[in-house]
Order: sequence, then C-alpha cells, then structure tokens
Amino acid sequence: MPWQPSQSQVHVDRILTNISTAYTQAATNFIASQVFPVVPVDKRTDVYFTFTKADFQRDEAKQRADGAESAGSGYGISTSSYSCDVFALHKDIGDQTRANSDAPLSPDADATRFLTQRMLIRQEVQFMADYFVTGVWGTSATPSNLWDVYTTSDPISDMETAKRAILLSTGYLPNTLVLGYDAFRYLRHHPDIIARIDGASTATTPALASQSTLAAIFSVDRVLVPMAVRDTAVEGEAASRAFIAGANDALLCYSNPSPGLLAPSAGYIFNWQGVSQGLGANIGVSSFRMEHLKATRVEAEVAFDCALVGTDLGYMFIDVNS
Repeated sequence: MPWQPSQSQVHVDRILTNISTAYTQAATNFIASQVFPVVPVDKRTDVYFTFTKADFQRDEAKQRADGAESAGSGYGISTSSYSCDVFALHKDIGDQTRANSDAPLSPDADATRFLTQRMLIRQEVQFMADYFVTGVWGTSATPSNLWDVYTTSDPISDMETAKRAILLSTGYLPNTLVLGYDAFRYLRHHPDIIARIDGASTATTPALASQSTLAAIFSVDRVLVPMAVRDTAVEGEAASRAFIAGANDALLCYSNPSPGLLAPSAGYIFNWQGVSQGLGANIGVSSFRMEHLKATRVEAEVAFDCALVGTDLGYMFIDVNS
C-alpha cells in the first residue's frame, strides 16, 4: 500500500474565529432594574419628601351653612433619605496577554462583558436581599395550602386575598407580581390556572400558562420571573450554584409606572449617575493605564440604593411550594 500522510501532517489545529463559549447569562434573567422605577440621581445621598398617608384618606368635609367658614384640614409632611452604595470590580489586561491574543479574543471587549455580567449579578443579589425577603413588607405569609399540592391549593384565591390587603391599606391595587422560578413553574401547570385558559389542552397541544397569561389571570399588569443564577463557591472549589431569588417565594406589589411628585410606590431604586462620568448609564465602565503593572485596567462600577418606599404596598409569599 502506498505511503499516505497522516492527519496531523496535513492539518495544524488553529483557533476558530467564528465561535467561542462563555456562560454569560441573558440580561432578561435579571429583573432588578425592572420591578421598581429606577430614579437617576445626581448626588450619592439626599432626601425626599413623604406625606402622611392617613391625611389623604380621611373624610373631613362638612356641610357648610350660608355665610359660614368651610371645614379646615391639613396634611403632615416629613422626609426620607437614600444613600447609594458604590460597588466596583476590575480586570487587568497585561501587555503581553494583549500582544499574544489570537482572534476571536478581544481582551478589552471580553473584559467589559465579563465585568458587566458581574455587576448585574451584584445588583440582583442586593435587590433580592432588600426586597425579596420576609419581614420587610406589610404582610409576609405562607399559603395554608402550598401551590404545588394541586388537589388542595388555590393560588388564585391567595392572590385575591393579598390584593385586597394592599388595596384596603393603601387605596392602590397591586400591578406587579414577581415569581421565583419554582413558584412560576408550578403555577404554570396548576389545574386552576389551566382551567382559565381558553382552548384548554388537547392531546397534541398541552395548555401551559405563560407570564402574560398569569398576569391576565391574576389581574396584574405584569409577571416577572427572576432566573439569574449565582455560584457562591470560592474560585478553585466545587461549584455551588443557586437561583439568586428565592425560588419558592413571590412578591405582589404596586410599582408606580410614572414616578414623580406625590407618587407612591412599593420601592424606588435610586441610581447615582456619578459612576458613569455623566453618561447617565446604570453601569459605568472605564479603562485606564496601570503603568507599574504594564497593563490596562478595565473597571466597572455601579451605585444604587434599593429603597423601601411603601412597605404597605407589598405582600410577600414565602415558601409557596413544599
């Protein structure tokens, strides 16, 4: 048989320039900037006015006799403060690394995406620690019949109870529902939910409730499902991944769609724009020379305060599944 060259002799492996892999989570997995209005602020700390709720809910108008004065009333006013915490992270790109990087690697762009992802994780972690927990809202409760027990649970009635509680306390109907991923995945299969969907499941097309379907059934404007994942293990140790949001929890709340004067909301997120050098961006990214390291530093920064503005405008469901 004639001598034939081997594969290793006729081909030298090269880096592909049209594909690479990185576990960058989709921006839609993160809901920290979607639930409550984001308020850009020029100063890292400041105060805002708050009016006394009860003063706007009393009935003090009286019948007026001819020639007599009208009944008088008034309202109380005070202030609350915010303080934006600054978080930052950097990645250095050594000159030697830059000079020897093969396509499709782009050290500056890759570092920017890496740091932006880490800032999204930081914001999501802080959001959940401040808002998606028990003990901070007007009511925190566990359903008497857990939602994954389909034979006895009644999540629609549970939601109506929560909506009534918020309306009675504030005069506002909640418009936003945040469902932990497991709360969402069990609800979307719940028989009571499926029964409300037009054209229920068939042999070839099973019915499945989407986020918009759940919003319609619960009579809220939107349903948000946080799906971001975090690895809490130290670098080099075995991975320890979990959802950032409590997977079996849910928050029903009123989020003001038009923040402004005399505008209540369960929460406001104050974003200090100083971190983006006046660009107005939520995440500021800058690069500068570190001559003593013979490297370029890419740095990301965020500054925000997840403020609990109206605790009576939120109702927290804890451990809704078994």
